[in-house]
Amino acid sequence: MQPPYPQRLARIRALLRASKMDACLTLHRPNILYLCGFSGSSGALLIEPRGARLFTDSRYTIQAADEVHGATVGIVQGSLLAAAGDRLRRTGARLRRVGYEDSRLTVQQLKQLRKASGARVHWLPVHSPIERLRAVKDGGEIVLMKEAAELGSRVFEHVLPLIKPGIREFELAAEIEYRMRRMGASGPAFETIVAFGERSALPHARPSGRRLRKNELVVLDLGVILRHYCCDLTRTVYVGRAPGRIRGWYQAVLEAQSAARHALRAGVTASQVDEAARSVLRKHRLDRFFTHSTGHGLGLEVHEEPRLAAGQKQKLQTFNVVTLEPGVYVEGVGGIRIEDDAVVTPGEAQILTTAQRGFLEL
Repeated sequence: MQPPYPQRLARIRALLRASKMDACLTLHRPNILYLCGFSGSSGALLIEPRGARLFTDSRYTIQAADEVHGATVGIVQGSLLAAAGDRLRRTGARLRRVGYEDSRLTVQQLKQLRKASGARVHWLPVHSPIERLRAVKDGGEIVLMKEAAELGSRVFEHVLPLIKPGIREFELAAEIEYRMRRMGASGPAFETIVAFGERSALPHARPSGRRLRKNELVVLDLGVILRHYCCDLTRTVYVGRAPGRIRGWYQAVLEAQSAARHALRAGVTASQVDEAARSVLRKHRLDRFFTHSTGHGLGLEVHEEPRLAAGQKQKLQTFNVVTLEPGVYVEGVGGIRIEDDAVVTPGEAQILTTAQRGFLEL
């Protein structure tokens, strides 16, 4: 079943009308994919009041004809921005107020658009209107994200036997990404994080040549891309018999994630979910070791709206998909993070990832 591209384009047109804009241009690949289905690396989508036009180059002639729905394809020799600007110039006074994504366009690109479109077109900055639409998934997207989350969980289970003293971080990361592709993913959603021992206290550690030793923490943070949609999963295990302090930290993080999961529902603010996790760690006197937000939106990109963090007053909506990933990071000792993907509903959140959450001693 094809995603509802015409309906998505109609919704963004309605937002443009409400903002008194005649058209909008996006260069952001996930936004183009979301609105018309094109997955190529070179594209500019001009959304007009009664249609949409995708500009791409001749490398994608066949691919665009196969993928694009709800938009006309224009094959361009030369600059895509110049082609989009030239189309606006040729519309005369019909399309004068045109939005551009202020967080996606460079100063040089904006200059090029202004030059190509002429003085009659007024370029107006807009902040993430398409991303706001993407934040609320439809039923088809939820199905795809569930499949991606289940695949990521199976990858984790498959690599558990490899976590033995002597293996290096980058070796384990390579094995994880190899298995992703062997099991059907198009690739990793981000650079896989593998961190041993004291390096597990680095929330975004890049895999190094450090070898795993016995009696150490291991943090694995992995994400797969399956049919364009991402999952994001973190698990922490211990190689050997864990001391009581480590067991206590793990239980506290697990309780914090459970509290966030119970707080996660449509209508609550993003900061309320963050505070639910943080308050548990505060009770265990570990809140000062929790150094990042509780979670983030997930979808065609691994970081989307909404952000589950202190001060975020945005109310969550049904079919937002977010991560829940509290953690504790103690310099010189190590870190613990547990991360799952969840769908916001009016009631209890639906957890998509299926990997076991209990403390594993290998």
